[in-house]
Amino acid sequence: MDLNLNRADYLQVGVTSQKTMKLLPASRHKATQKVVIGDHDGVVMCFGMKKGEAVAVFKTLPGQKIARLELGGVLNTPQEKIFIAAGSEIRGFTKRGKQFLSFETNLTESIKAMYISGSDLFLSASYIYNHYCDCKDQHYYLSGDKINDVICLPVERLPRITPILACQDRVLRVLQGSDVMYETEVPGPPTVLALHNGNGGDSGEELLFGTSDGKLGLIQITTSKPIHKWEIQNEKKRGGILCVDSFDIVGDGVKDLLVGRDDGMVEVYSFDNANEPVLRFDQMLSESVTSIQGGCIGKDGYDEIVVSTYSGWVTGLTTEPIHKESGPGEELKINQEMQNKISSLRSELEHLQYKVLQEREKYQQSSQSSKAKSAVPSFSVNDKFTLNKDDASYSLILEVQTAIDNVLIQSDVPIDLLDVDKNSAVVSFSSCDSESNDNFLLATYRCQANTTRLELKIRSIEGQYGTLQAYVTPRIQPKTCQVHQYLIKPLSLHQRTHFIDHDRPMNTLTLTGQFSFAEVHSWVVFCLPEVPEKPPAGECVTFYFQNTFLDTQLESTYRKGEGIFKSDNISTISILKDVLSKEATKRKINLNISYEINEVSVKHTLKLIHPKLEYQLLLAKKVQLIDALKELQVHEGNTDFLIPEYRCILEEADHLQEEYKKQPAHLERLYGMITDLFIDKFKFKGTNVKTRVPLLLEILDSYDQNALIAFFDAA
Repeated sequence: MDLNLNRADYLQVGVTSQKTMKLLPASRHKATQKVVIGDHDGVVMCFGMKKGEAVAVFKTLPGQKIARLELGGVLNTPQEKIFIAAGSEIRGFTKRGKQFLSFETNLTESIKAMYISGSDLFLSASYIYNHYCDCKDQHYYLSGDKINDVICLPVERLPRITPILACQDRVLRVLQGSDVMYETEVPGPPTVLALHNGNGGDSGEELLFGTSDGKLGLIQITTSKPIHKWEIQNEKKRGGILCVDSFDIVGDGVKDLLVGRDDGMVEVYSFDNANEPVLRFDQMLSESVTSIQGGCIGKDGYDEIVVSTYSGWVTGLTTEPIHKESGPGEELKINQEMQNKISSLRSELEHLQYKVLQEREKYQQSSQSSKAKSAVPSFSVNDKFTLNKDDASYSLILEVQTAIDNVLIQSDVPIDLLDVDKNSAVVSFSSCDSESNDNFLLATYRCQANTTRLELKIRSIEGQYGTLQAYVTPRIQPKTCQVHQYLIKPLSLHQRTHFIDHDRPMNTLTLTGQFSFAEVHSWVVFCLPEVPEKPPAGECVTFYFQNTFLDTQLESTYRKGEGIFKSDNISTISILKDVLSKEATKRKINLNISYEINEVSVKHTLKLIHPKLEYQLLLAKKVQLIDALKELQVHEGNTDFLIPEYRCILEEADHLQEEYKKQPAHLERLYGMITDLFIDKFKFKGTNVKTRVPLLLEILDSYDQNALIAFFDAA
């Protein structure tokens, strides 16, 4: 059965955060529901639809930015009380808009996530989790990494209170009181949690999670251990998941899974006989989807998916057909309805044009007066800079509440800009003088009209560290620009992991000296991505990392006065040694550095590079042959005379060229890594072998793995 949904835009509020829109329960089955939404202006608005128009039920005055909006009430009754989190305060409203609660939590950080169950309130700021019952403090937990979401298994179905935290370090932490009962690793940094079917599924213990790299999964949280039910990989390379909901939109009596992503994709998954999710519907909106709900808004009897977007649009994807089958009398009625709608839109447009003229005059008067302050218009930018494990590149996503005019990218370190299929902007490069002013890249992206979201892909080189800057200019008058900075770290291609292979040949770097735990932690934060800014609790900590490009690994263990770093790649140890000694010198700390080099690790790293290098050399060779083979094909009229290998190259020509284009300087990168490995191997022996690099490059040009290993051993 095909699912046909038609889009209807209802109204626009201010910029919205994740999970700030809900549907109030319906008074009867299939009756229309009211929408309640909170925005960054601090306004809570509740509205319903009447004759195709949005009619406000209530609207609060502006205040602090609303970070979360949840519905609550007495357990086992309709959840129609509205709770919002703004700053460190929780406020409660009735469905008519009367405020009945104002609870100041006195948290030092702003509330980022909230969940309500009866009289229990679960809150989390960046690192702190609190549980309140009837506004009285019950439990507290300090997390080792940032908390992205919080939820509790249904207390009405289970005999215990089980809160779960979604943490940035790819872990779900299951709590009991103020303690962690157990942790379970998920395939990416979890950004959103939801109860399966809205009630925890058959057992009441089933939990849905979505990750920032677009993966989706279901886990059963039992009292003793987690049971992983299913996971959906992000094979289509879609955006990160911001919101999920369960609602029977297909109408088969089984609740479907509704998913909203940060690239604007809305998806519907149905469940097959084996309870595995199957994609039934997807639609792309132009900006990130911050909230998603299933219900009935526009017209009685027609279910729909309601979403809110980053810039504040509330949009419905409804089962109501656009073209209705009707008799002659109905047609007149529809035409009359359409005429009324057109005339009301015309009057609204005239009113808006008049308002714009008034505001423009007011702005010009205020900017020309002698007491005028700089009247620079402010605008919100939603940005995300993340490392992709699949292709070892960084994604920079910039989303603005209004249309983007252009984005200037500047970097003081060598980086490559990779092609992005979704990107329709025109890019132009400016020449840089990297020697005199540390400018390695200047690129301008000119966006097409109505582009509010831009996605860029960047690949960095390990050992080269600095800052990437994005100058974002939207299409607003007067012209104004915001600068956003992103750190390219020395070991930028490393990603946190929870397990490593301890049987690999490891090189060890040991640091000792008069430094505190906080100081050595700040050095690790400076060197490596995905490390929490705050030093973890305890006297000693161990982090594991994996290089997304080469699959080499790093283990870092440190405490006050000592740091031990182990890696199967000598170049990783070399970069750490150089950067850490530089950082310690800056702070006038005397470091004692010792290292143990395992000769076997060099051969091991070369073997890891081998398949990548072989593949790239073969790809380059095939691409070089394409033009000559095409010429032969034109000359001979067919390809029958060619050997199967060459015929295959011709058949895949477009795909090969596209892949080669997508990976600029990939071969040079691998050559660079092998060269660094060669230099670093002998640097630790106190030998300078830079004069032998041309010989190494000659061997690489006529690549043979055994000859390369022999060269490394003989040098």
